Amino acid sequence: MLAIERKPVRVNPDSKRVIARFFFNGNERAKEVIERVIKVDEETAFGILSPLLQEYSKRHRNITRVLNRHASKLKPLFEELGIDFDALTVYRKLLIGSYFTHEYSIESAAFFNPSIVNDPDQSELTEGERRVIMSFRAVGEGHISSITFRRALIDKNNNITVLPAGNYIDEAEIVRNAVYNKKLFFDRAAITQIDINVLHELESKLDHHFEYANLRRIISDSQRLQESDMKKLEYDKVLWLADSYYEIIFSLDTDISDRVIFPISEYERKGIEDARFVEFKNEDGSSVYYATYTAYDGSLIMPKLLQTNDFYNFKIMPLYGDGAQNKNLALFPRKINGKYAMISRIDGWNNYIMYSDKINIWEKPMLLQRPKFAWEFVQIGNCGSPIETEHGWIVITHGVGPMRRYVLGASLLKLDDPQVEIGRLKEPLLIPNSDEREGYVPNVIYSCGSIINNNKLIIPYGLSDYSTSFAEVDLDALIAKFKEDGIDD
Repeated sequence: MLAIERKPVRVNPDSKRVIARFFFNGNERAKEVIERVIKVDEETAFGILSPLLQEYSKRHRNITRVLNRHASKLKPLFEELGIDFDALTVYRKLLIGSYFTHEYSIESAAFFNPSIVNDPDQSELTEGERRVIMSFRAVGEGHISSITFRRALIDKNNNITVLPAGNYIDEAEIVRNAVYNKKLFFDRAAITQIDINVLHELESKLDHHFEYANLRRIISDSQRLQESDMKKLEYDKVLWLADSYYEIIFSLDTDISDRVIFPISEYERKGIEDARFVEFKNEDGSSVYYATYTAYDGSLIMPKLLQTNDFYNFKIMPLYGDGAQNKNLALFPRKINGKYAMISRIDGWNNYIMYSDKINIWEKPMLLQRPKFAWEFVQIGNCGSPIETEHGWIVITHGVGPMRRYVLGASLLKLDDPQVEIGRLKEPLLIPNSDEREGYVPNVIYSCGSIINNNKLIIPYGLSDYSTSFAEVDLDALIAKFKEDGIDD
């Protein structure tokens, strides 16, 4: 029997964690609101604004910057109304911005599906201690998912302390400066149900490599020639896809817990789900952090890749190829035989493995694992990036069985050829107990990444799509169990 220790730590959603988001309910209503605010005299405007600033400055790091940014988004409407936006007083702009701002509680519904990586800063620790960064899937109103972070400390006895969150949450500054490869871009566009004639037209007008501004200009010119709103929408969809490439930059004065990666592009407007962070070791010994995640627009799924060195600056791009389909992509933490390696679940119920020379292009997925045991008959998938040990790659899996119960399993893959499975647990590693089975989605435990510390495998996991806890298993005992269970054909 393999002993599993559940940690007495629970991280719950906190509805007080709010961001100030742009609020917009259509051009005509927006114009009416703008005209009403413009008619208010300056003294009255200041009287409305002053208490607002006093109240909301306690809830947001720089509320005036937010209100100014939101007011600036309305400049095209001011032009249509014949109002000189730049001539407005500072207080008038802030007041207008306040009418187009609302608070959104990013984790009011759930805080779950964690991943875990080493913090880049391991200074001032004693032997056996480790500082880690955890990512979580935070869910708020409308079941919109975002990526949030916490810092945690693991002591020499593997006790885990998740540090308290800061008082403010910041969205990042968005930078769109990507150069697009035309073939890759339109290959991705071809599977997003965009009008093929629109794609062919735009493709013929673009260079082999093109920039966002050039694409936007060509789309704008093409839309002006269209009378049908439906046809104009097809051009918008191409721009939405281009918006899936971007950089985000957080202020250096933010704590890790202050940073939230919220859906930005139209193709992720319904959520960015289940980020699997991994510390990737380059061949020169340096490290970079990657995360695969699922972007969802309400109907289409788009696997995406996030890259960062410091958790302040992030680059985001879609993934391409026959292997970059569906959910559950997890990158190996280093190259294998000179190639990047990835586990995926392209068909929804089996695990596949694939290799690539380029980290964003994934072709030729090869079957790795099928459901084998009763507790995983519905599907098998990974629960984060494989973990390297001298005995092989440990892959934490999830299995779905009767009553759609999600449990965790584990497998061991060969180090130099991870398509070869050395061992696989016949019984689940972890199943939801009576304290864990109730939540937004009952009977589910799930993880997006684990870590080894002091010869123990530490698994953070989500509880029924609501909150997060931790489990620990002895590494030597797990390896011995792999050898005992072996592989049944």
